[in-house]
Amino acid sequence: MASVTEAPRPRRLRPGDPALAEALALVRAAFAYMDGVVDPPSSIHRLLDEAMEAAATDGEVWAAGDPVAACVTLTPQQDALNLGKLAVAEAARGRGLARLLVTHAEARARALALPRLRLQSRTELVANHATFAALGFVRVGATAHPGYASPTSLTFEKELP
Repeated sequence: MASVTEAPRPRRLRPGDPALAEALALVRAAFAYMDGVVDPPSSIHRLLDEAMEAAATDGEVWAAGDPVAACVTLTPQQDALNLGKLAVAEAARGRGLARLLVTHAEARARALALPRLRLQSRTELVANHATFAALGFVRVGATAHPGYASPTSLTFEKELP
């Protein structure tokens, strides 16, 4: 395990890796505060082990720490690498783990010859938007869930040099 002063190295979680269950538990715990905050309700409680396996099969799942203290899913798109389920354990916040995973995502995007990172965040999560801005993301769009007239989700991108 990394020392307190040494940042953990991100590791890729492959299909069948028992740490995928840890990552899913972390995502559920980290996203729980959204209950009663976002409308429509988050689908996080319906996210099953199979979804994390699929994320590791169809894209990439990366984690930091042992046990998993932070994680992110990466999905290549035609013109960007999409970041999803970026989560940091409450006890590990403020240690730069989100920045570590975003920096790693930048390296993965470059390796895949993709010019930008993309992510979505619910409109109500203003503190998250500020975090994404501090990490170099810019709001580029908004979408609405089916049945909603107003935007429910914002799209952020980070162009890579």
